[in-house]
Parts: sequence; structure tokens; C-alpha cells
Amino acid sequence: MKSLTDLLQPKYWVFEPGAVAFSGTGAQAVMKIAENGKLIRLKDLAFTNGVIEYDVQLQERGFASIYFRMQDLQETECFYLRGGRAGNPVAMDAVQYAPFLKGVNLWDLLPQYQAAADLYPARSNHIKLVISGKKMRVYVNDMQQPALQVPQLEGNTGTGTIAFDGKVTISNLKIRQGDTEELTPEAGMDITLNDPRYLRKWMASAPVDFAAGRDITIKNLPDSTIQWRPVAAERGGLVNLTRSFGGGQFLNRQLIWLKVVLTAQGAQRQIMDLGFSDEVWVFLNGKMVYVDKNLYLEGLRKKPDGRLSIENASFLLPLQAGNNELLMGIANNFYGWGIIARLESMDGITIK
Repeated sequence: MKSLTDLLQPKYWVFEPGAVAFSGTGAQAVMKIAENGKLIRLKDLAFTNGVIEYDVQLQERGFASIYFRMQDLQETECFYLRGGRAGNPVAMDAVQYAPFLKGVNLWDLLPQYQAAADLYPARSNHIKLVISGKKMRVYVNDMQQPALQVPQLEGNTGTGTIAFDGKVTISNLKIRQGDTEELTPEAGMDITLNDPRYLRKWMASAPVDFAAGRDITIKNLPDSTIQWRPVAAERGGLVNLTRSFGGGQFLNRQLIWLKVVLTAQGAQRQIMDLGFSDEVWVFLNGKMVYVDKNLYLEGLRKKPDGRLSIENASFLLPLQAGNNELLMGIANNFYGWGIIARLESMDGITIK
């Protein structure tokens, strides 16, 4: 185990001129970041597992982020505080873990990794991250009870540096490499694997530009020239299109098609629960059965608060006897994109 202390000196960090001010020495040393969006990164650090502990004083109601196992802002793990929730100990999104994949912050695809925490608006908050393999425990002020437990870290990186951003003051930073406090490294159980109703295997088209305002009708469904590739659901039944295809925040709107064939022993009416980000068009056997939007910034937020969740939508699928082609168009230009799809029952249904 390697313990790193007395790190709050400018010689250890990479930063833009004027972005940060260092003062004090030893236990009195502090690092004050001047504004949001100014990344302050440790030099020459390869952090994999261990404990990261620090105090953070919020200077405003914005975000206060720490990055770990960071290669760059394209690929990194991230945990952050929402300063606007300080003083509200029951706010469900006071803290959140989210990875960056291909430069996209997946906060909107992973609402299960946000939690309440008792954040102080006017004094330092003590934070401790315990990272071990695929798992993480996060403590916020209360060092006995974790504020957030992550059963599976979702990023692509296994090692990398540590960085901060947000308009905050950092003090008492300590890094104990290799000290995992007996947290086992294996990913925790995905309880949805017990549920056969999730649709986990799809075929996907390549994403194409799809200008804002365009819509889909039966007339512009995929034709025989479309090239398809298999894509499988991840933890929680999430078909994570960002991991497979990239995407982006505030880039041009893009469209991708997903399809699967459901074989029914006889005609039946099924309820489908669907999580999606951000826009969806659903066709069954060439007929539109559902269309909707889950737009965080435009007031069209589905429960829970515009995040992708199996709670987003529920609608009817009138299946015919034999094969049924289920086709979904997914459009997005805002952070992560993907779907979670679950049938009411798999009785009399197989997936081709």
C-alpha cells in the first residue's frame, strides 16, 4: 500500500494559468479552483484501487467533481456533488457516479447511481471514495454509512490519474493506493438477470445524422440496404448505444435503428415497459405502436426527471401468431442514449 499526502502543491498538478490558487503548507494547504470547467489534474499518477479522501468547500451551487482512473475527458470515471442540493438531505440526486465513454457523460442513463447526501453549503464536506476492482463505496460527511454504493463501475478505464473540477476549495487530500478496506473487487449481482422478460439481444444499424425537427413515418423505415450488427444489453438490461456508437452532448441529432424478432405461439396482447433516451418511434410488423420524447432540457421529461429508466413508458404490443418484427428508431443529441425494454410476460414467446 502506498499513501500519498501533502499533495496540494502546484508542482504536482497540471492546470491552466489562473485556474487555481494554492496556499498554505502541510495540513493547512488548500487548492482553490477559480471556476467551473477548469480541470486540475495530478501529474504522473497511475491510480487503480484504493482510498481517495478529501475535504471540499462549495463556493457556489454548481457541480463539484472528482475524476479517477482518468485517461482524459474522453474516458474516465467520475463522482460529483450537486451543490444546488446542499442543505437538502433528502434530495435524491445530491451526489452521482457516472463514467465518461467516448467523451460522453452517462449521467442520464444511470439514475440508479445517484443518491441523497447531507451536503453542507457553508463549510467543508468530507468525502471518501473506496475503489476496488468493479466496486465503489462513497462516504459524504458520515464516515460510518456510505451515501452511495456502486456495485459495478461502468467506465472503460482500469487505471489513470485523479482530477478535480468545479468552483470549490480542496483540502486534506490523501490517497492510499491499494487500501480497499476489504471491499471485494468483483461486480455485485445484477438482479435483473433473474428476470427473463428483459429484451437483451438486438440488431442495430449504424447511426446517421437526423436533423432537429425531422420525424419518422412508415414511409422512411429501414430498407434492405441497411447494414445490421448485433448489440447486447448491459447491466440492468440497458442497451448502451453510447458505448457501442459514441454520441455526444449538444452534437447534431442522430438516429439509430434497433430490431428484434419475437415469435409468439398464438396471437396475444403484451404490455412493454420501455426506458429510452431521448426520442423513440416503435413499430410492430410495420405499424407504428408508440412514439414519444424524453427531453431533459425541453420540459418533456419522463419519470424519473428525464433520466433513462424502465419507468419512462408503458404501451401495448398486439402480437400475431408467429414471427413479429419489433423495430425502434432512437434519436439523440444530448449526453447518453440507449433503451431498456421489458415485456409483461414471456409466456408463449421466444426471441429469434
